[in-house]
Amino acid sequence: MNWEMISAVGQMLGAIGVIISIVYLAAQIRNQNKESQRAAMNVLTTHWSDLNRSLVDNPDFAALWLRALHSFNELDGTSKLRFGAHLGRYLRFADRLYLGVLDGTLDKRLWRGYERTLADTVAYPGFQTWWATRKHWHTDEFCALIDRHIQTAKPKIYDGYNLP
Repeated sequence: MNWEMISAVGQMLGAIGVIISIVYLAAQIRNQNKESQRAAMNVLTTHWSDLNRSLVDNPDFAALWLRALHSFNELDGTSKLRFGAHLGRYLRFADRLYLGVLDGTLDKRLWRGYERTLADTVAYPGFQTWWATRKHWHTDEFCALIDRHIQTAKPKIYDGYNLP
């Protein structure tokens, strides 16, 4: 073998090494991206649970929630404010989740469970009264989603609950 041949073999082995390194790096980046998405979904799930915790931790608020969903207009001003503030946080979070689905950063399988929860909530007349004057606070895409659910959903999730 002459020096040119040895040099060519060395360059070829170097190129193969670079290709292997690039493939390895791509695999590591993909794994890191998947892990980041899993971590983000865990954070989102925790935030959703924290939002719902106020219904569990506060019996007075749970009773208010049920009354408000059935008839927002019959609440006193303070109760309207409490219900509206909670619902505003709840929907702002759901709006962000929905945008994550639309841009592909949130797994659609996870979203479907959240969406069914939303559909059950928006079916009630108290929600619809509240929503009519506040929907402009949300993205157009989310408003369209909620409005579709309002058209099709039937209020049934809380039918077996005894209203206070």
